[in-house]
Amino acid sequence: QVQLVESGGGLVQAGGSLRLSCAASGRFFSINAMGWYRQAPGKQRELVAAITIGGSTNYASSVKGRFTISRDNAKNTVYLQMNSLKPEDTAVYYCNAQGLIATIPRAEYDSWGQGTQVTVSS
Repeated sequence: QVQLVESGGGLVQAGGSLRLSCAASGRFFSINAMGWYRQAPGKQRELVAAITIGGSTNYASSVKGRFTISRDNAKNTVYLQMNSLKPEDTAVYYCNAQGLIATIPRAEYDSWGQGTQVTVSS
């Protein structure tokens, strides 16, 4: 199985920056896409940013221009650089990875990390 370990969350003042990291480990054939989701109290989990193995990215409109997602394929790690943070960015941030455990027979996975708290004070 695939394990994801997140780090880098914390408390920051509005306008500040944080960098989240998520490292994947375990037995898998490929990681096709990695992404960050967040869930604020009383709200549904939402996509923040995602990146494919080829480097294509997708961002929520609320974070475009402020957050940058990147990945190191050699380290099976994805990063989320968060700048100009706002109080509304406060949430638990979850790492997600999707890919293949095996090709024959084809076996896919969709794994989640345990989450890391990001709190932005006003």
